[in-house]
Amino acid sequence: MPSTDCHDRMLTTHNPRIDVLRGIAILLVLFHHFNIAYRLEETWLADVFGWPALRALARNGNYGVTIFFAISGFLITSKVFQRRREIGQIDLAGFYRLRIARILPCLLLLLCLVDLLAMAGLTIFQNRVVDGGSVSMWRVNLAGVAFHMNVLIARHGWVNYALGVLWSLSVEEVFYLVFPLACLVLKSERRLLVFMAVIIVVGPVYRFAHPGDEGQFLYGYWACFDSIAIGCCAAIFSRRGGFAWLNHPVVRVALGLSMAVLYLAWPIAQSKVLGCTVMAAGTALMLVAAQYRPARGTTVVCRGLAACGRLSYELYLFHLIVLGLMRAGFPPQTISGGAKMVLLPAYFMMSAALAQVISRAFSAPMNRIIRGT
Repeated sequence: MPSTDCHDRMLTTHNPRIDVLRGIAILLVLFHHFNIAYRLEETWLADVFGWPALRALARNGNYGVTIFFAISGFLITSKVFQRRREIGQIDLAGFYRLRIARILPCLLLLLCLVDLLAMAGLTIFQNRVVDGGSVSMWRVNLAGVAFHMNVLIARHGWVNYALGVLWSLSVEEVFYLVFPLACLVLKSERRLLVFMAVIIVVGPVYRFAHPGDEGQFLYGYWACFDSIAIGCCAAIFSRRGGFAWLNHPVVRVALGLSMAVLYLAWPIAQSKVLGCTVMAAGTALMLVAAQYRPARGTTVVCRGLAACGRLSYELYLFHLIVLGLMRAGFPPQTISGGAKMVLLPAYFMMSAALAQVISRAFSAPMNRIIRGT
């Protein structure tokens, strides 16, 4: 059983296995959104794998976000312990500064790009409201920067195609507005665990209470907080050691297969009550296992997934700009099955290229400037 010192050293080292998990999650989200825009039923992929299997893979992209939530909770909590031995000694200003450095530059860039595309006359980037009302550009931008895009979506539907992804950022950042305050007030790991346990219990209860309201059971704050809290708890427990058994190949394979079965067997609307909690728990166990697994050579596939994982934030925020421009240039109703299979890899490659450019030329430099490093 490793000591806390040993565990902290493992966490301070960049872990490519977590990037692989992020890469899988972001690719599931991207594939989900492509299938919404360009339904893949009449393509050779559906002929080879069968449409039911392909639809099962494409329909549950929201579970990719659940995986992100658990990873985020795990890493944020682990980093708090790297900087302060006791949870009650958290540096409040430093915590918020680091969140601002990572989140705000890309968020503001996304809002500016979407606004410019909307003002240029590209209809798909303009606001639209299903209920017949109107929502101004400024109102949508405010929902993005003030972290309540999920509330706006629950009230008015998908008011802006490219900015809809900000629902999950709203959930995550509201959680992190409260998280360091809870650490300061509770002052101990045990009390923090009790606090997180309450949040974990509330999640499925909340989803159960809103069975027919997608805006609530998928995008509501309380519908998603349990996934982040599970990641936080996993980070606290992993510090205590004794979880090396999770790294056994049989255990890791069983975890992966269980998560795959949950993902493929039911639409998230049917498995939502416990499904999100179970998916987050499986992710958390894999994250703990990743701390014990020794570094080894990786395959080309794993390196590719890890590269996507390192760009997952930029990919998540900006991929709908690529897909929106595709939809404007190649309207889905006019595209054949063969053409869709050309657009699919082009969409992945262009999204990755855009994310890489934004990361290197903008978000990484801005991150360093705001951090003061």
